[in-house]
Amino acid sequence: IIGIIVGGRLGYVLIYSPDYYFQNFEEIFMIWKGGMSFHGGVLGIIITTIIFCKKNNENIFYFLDLISLSAPIGIFLGRISNFINSELYGRVTDIFWSVRFVKIDNLSRHPSQIYEALFEGLILFIILNFLNKKFNYKSGIISSLFLIFYSIFRFIIEFVREPDSHIGFIYFNLTIGQIISVITIMIGFTLIYFFKDDKK
Repeated sequence: IIGIIVGGRLGYVLIYSPDYYFQNFEEIFMIWKGGMSFHGGVLGIIITTIIFCKKNNENIFYFLDLISLSAPIGIFLGRISNFINSELYGRVTDIFWSVRFVKIDNLSRHPSQIYEALFEGLILFIILNFLNKKFNYKSGIISSLFLIFYSIFRFIIEFVREPDSHIGFIYFNLTIGQIISVITIMIGFTLIYFFKDDKK
């Protein structure tokens, strides 16, 4: 819990709004005003897991695998909350299942939060737990696959998600979320490469 909150908040501060928070330092601690980064939360979980496992002489990647198998449940519920609160909404569209977020504007938009809830939550949960039961994987493979599949889903869905207004698009018309997703995909494949020849 500490890893998620601290990592998620610091991730948002440092990645999405560093200039604002460096000028309004006291607001960093006002998490009730919103502003959390998923990738920052992941990093926070990794750091706290390393500390816990080092202290108790446990296998770090075994615990990260356990977290990865259950994390999609939290992601699903979080994205549903984003939908209810009219947060992280999609881009304008005329598709028949579009949604009007009246708290934001009167435009028909992609319900990108629902897309993320389904793919990053429900489908990711099914994929990881199926692979975990079907194959006798070595420690670290499931958490690596989590990074890969989550990042692929996130990268694709970001094409219909409204980018942060104060950031917009970065390189090649990609959002910062897509750029970070590319990095985490590469990290996931790199970890699998190193794990595949290790003894269980």
